[in-house]
Amino acid sequence: MVNKLWRVVVGSDDAGFEYKERLKSDLESDSRVAEVIDVGVHADGHTHYPHIAVAAARLIRDGRADRGILICGTGLGMAISANKVAGVRAVTAHDGYSVERSVLSNNAQVLCMGQRVAGIELVRHLVEGWLDLEFDESSRSAAKVEAINAYDQDRHITVGSSESKGAK
Repeated sequence: MVNKLWRVVVGSDDAGFEYKERLKSDLESDSRVAEVIDVGVHADGHTHYPHIAVAAARLIRDGRADRGILICGTGLGMAISANKVAGVRAVTAHDGYSVERSVLSNNAQVLCMGQRVAGIELVRHLVEGWLDLEFDESSRSAAKVEAINAYDQDRHITVGSSESKGAK
């Protein structure tokens, strides 16, 4: 169980607007959430999802948010776009096991979902559980996450090298 208060950035394109608004409301009333930052779209907005995803990811990269929830039609475009920001790990997940492993195995900060893929009650349930998850820096997965971070920083590592196996 996580004891920290999360700063959560939320965003959507117009295909995910209804879910974003519902999740935003849930988060604002959740005792585990200190702040909710909405990067759009708004009720009359039509911003393309890459712009929303990158804006959210930059807030995480810059330390102004801890986690992000991004909603579009499928969640796929949001994840692809958010992952363009170095240091941010975004996943698309629509089941409990994948949501759990996204944090515990991959230290993903951004959860992307699709309004056209999963029902709102499932999405709300997944977000509820996601807020209780926190990556363990001493876990067996830490070396794998460090390898991802090394690629983000464009450190040249070779598959099979001691660095790629987790040695420093």
